[in-house]
Amino acid sequence: MSENGSSKKQRKTSKGYKPTREESALDVSSEPRERIALRMTVSLRRDPQVAVRHRCLTHTGLLANLVLTSLNLGDGQNLGTANGKIALDCSVRRTRQGHYCISTTDFFFPLVDSPYLQGRIGAANVLSDLYAEGVGECDFVLMLLAACRDMTEDDRNICTREMVRGFNDACLEAGTTVTGGQTVLNPWPVIGGVATTICSDGEFVKSDGAQVGDVVVLTKPLGTQVAVNVHEWRVRGTPKWKELTNRSILSREEAEDMMHAAVCSMSRLNRHGGGLMVKHHAHAGTDVTGFGLVGHAQNLMDNQAAEVGMELHTLPCIANTVKVEQSGVFDFRLLKGYSAETSGGLMICMKEDDARRYCEELELLDGEKAWIIGRVIADPDRKARIVEGIKILEVGLS
Repeated sequence: MSENGSSKKQRKTSKGYKPTREESALDVSSEPRERIALRMTVSLRRDPQVAVRHRCLTHTGLLANLVLTSLNLGDGQNLGTANGKIALDCSVRRTRQGHYCISTTDFFFPLVDSPYLQGRIGAANVLSDLYAEGVGECDFVLMLLAACRDMTEDDRNICTREMVRGFNDACLEAGTTVTGGQTVLNPWPVIGGVATTICSDGEFVKSDGAQVGDVVVLTKPLGTQVAVNVHEWRVRGTPKWKELTNRSILSREEAEDMMHAAVCSMSRLNRHGGGLMVKHHAHAGTDVTGFGLVGHAQNLMDNQAAEVGMELHTLPCIANTVKVEQSGVFDFRLLKGYSAETSGGLMICMKEDDARRYCEELELLDGEKAWIIGRVIADPDRKARIVEGIKILEVGLS
């Protein structure tokens, strides 16, 4: 990449930035200038299983069992809590002026080998929680940045600058600005931030109104965790990768296609998806990230005013991730609905007619499909579950 940020390998379409295959598959065969980017992940990858464990952390239930004790739940100004649980994606706070301050925070360790893409993915993921509330615009962002102290000064400067550039570019695409933040040194790079917007009542979805008969929409395919880990196995030449190839389960080209699809998905903003929620009368919504599809569906059901549950009948998955899951090489719990996603899609409850119009308009804006994947049912136990005979959709590159 040139110092001014231009590159033949990047392209920005009218529907937003989309990385090329070469960027997504950056590895040790890359040109020397970009090879430095690989060192960004060296601390995380000293142990081949560290990255896998990090991305599988939610399987242990650690986050689900974490109790936040400093919340003031009793003053009537907070939305986003139900039955003593924290279920929504954002802090939604009624302000003195009768408006709402909606804010969220998140950060990430390295998931990809390109620091520029890592920055874009970090920003997309931070902003996604706002969009899950039906917010289409973010007023400002604070950046949280950790530079890797174990790198040489030159490597650290290059990687940190590229991460910041990627983060800023994604925020500019989102129509917002980074106005400040915090920077520290750390054993490995971290990037994330705080996204905030001020809304009036009616400009966002309060996400507690799912109704019996609603359908469930998903705006991105599942499987980013599978794709990222398989890419890491391939680059490192691990026994898991050798097993996949020796058993003719997956070819190098299929692995590269899978990673490219995942990177395109992770770096795509949910801005249009969030901005259309109010227009198409969404009743509730969340985004699918670390808890997986069923985990976030359960959080959403726990937050509803009515006693409702969710049945999921369709799983759109990035092409070839399902056969990796079914191979038994590693259990990502993809088909159980618990595979962690990064910068995943929005999961929205709305009437079926509204949902179909929503999906059609979103495809026009994003150039990507969304799917009806389930329905809301009456259920006093408020359970979210995958039905028997689940339909699998293999989603290739558009």
